Amino acid sequence: MRSLYVAGRGPLYRLPAGVKLIGLMVFGLLLFLTRSPALLSTGLGCAALAYFTLGQRPGAALKPLRPVLLTIAVVTLFNLVFVSPGEALVTVLRLTALVLAATAVTATTRIGDLVDAISFAARPLERIGLVRADDIGLSVGLVIRFLPEILARYAALKLAHRARGLKPAVLTMIAPLVIQTLKDADAIADAIDARGIRRQ
Repeated sequence: MRSLYVAGRGPLYRLPAGVKLIGLMVFGLLLFLTRSPALLSTGLGCAALAYFTLGQRPGAALKPLRPVLLTIAVVTLFNLVFVSPGEALVTVLRLTALVLAATAVTATTRIGDLVDAISFAARPLERIGLVRADDIGLSVGLVIRFLPEILARYAALKLAHRARGLKPAVLTMIAPLVIQTLKDADAIADAIDARGIRRQ
């Protein structure tokens, strides 16, 4: 299975996972506390600098972002048509900055470290009986782990369509993509249960 983690060295790699997650939370909160295009552009510049200076080639760095950036473009277009250009600008700056910051965190943090940090943060909720901390950490880790795999499978389906002389279309690819993903999810769930990782 592929991973969003990118091997490298740098200040972000040396920070503990918990510190990065807290920083990401604070950064996201600040983004939504302001509507100033200047401040949001500054935040976007900082997030872009953090992500695009990890040593990846531009194409490799942009590849995992394409589906999310496409979604942001659709949301921005909706705001542009139905609300106002100013609202559309604020939306695209906020969401793009948040996506780049979150991607920088996942690219510089191993899945195991993220799972441990999230499980630790959920311990107080576990003590009062609201959640199971380890289950939350495991769930988040699996979601992050699955993302690049789903993107790779989508790209493979597009190639398969073209090889058969068919025009790739979301409607014709979504069903096999969902079926394959659910099969993988079932296999992973069986493996987790077989190892007794999930508590009853």
